[in-house]
Amino acid sequence: MHPSRPTSHLSFALLALGLAAAAKAGTTVDLSASASRSAPNDLVLASVFAEASGPTTADLAQKVNTQIAEGLRTAKAYKDVKVRSGGTHTYPVYGKSGRIESWRMRSDIALEARDAAALSELLGKLQTTMGVGGVQFMPTPETQKKAEDEATVEAIAAFKARAKLVGDTLGKSWRIKQLSVGSSGGRPPVYPRMKSALMAAEAVPMPLEGGDSAVTVNISGQIELAD
Repeated sequence: MHPSRPTSHLSFALLALGLAAAAKAGTTVDLSASASRSAPNDLVLASVFAEASGPTTADLAQKVNTQIAEGLRTAKAYKDVKVRSGGTHTYPVYGKSGRIESWRMRSDIALEARDAAALSELLGKLQTTMGVGGVQFMPTPETQKKAEDEATVEAIAAFKARAKLVGDTLGKSWRIKQLSVGSSGGRPPVYPRMKSALMAAEAVPMPLEGGDSAVTVNISGQIELAD
């Protein structure tokens, strides 16, 4: 008896099937394509701060908290601007001897608006007593999604056009075997922090220009060519 023969026949049969499947499979080609769309920066984020230095933290807290409270009252009058209190930080100031000579305290207010004109006017008023920590523009979520959807359709069309070009050039039919989609947004413009020394003596609207952000969708994948 030869008990090993059935197993050997089965192994050879499976190997033959594997080779046949490999021979039938077409050549694979890696491809990529991308598309970009401009998205208006219709959301503005800003921060303002109150800052003071002094010998005791109690005096600092009174000065800074008074400024912040006044800033919040001013900001809350603008219904189109979202307002929230930011962080508060207290730092020791060391002298040459290594001992603490004084203290510095800073507290922030975060602002968010879709109405750049309203925020511009508000920042102009707040600048008379507070510093501007920074201003950043970006697309709102719905604006970002709309630009991404449009760019995705365009990028997939570009991928298919490139796949067709490869197939036609080689005289072969093709099919998409694998596909991945990724997106990235352009860096929105950021206005740098303005020091307290640059505060305006009068309330003048702060010039703001949002511009656009480039939203890019990248497609990468693999096609399979067949005779």
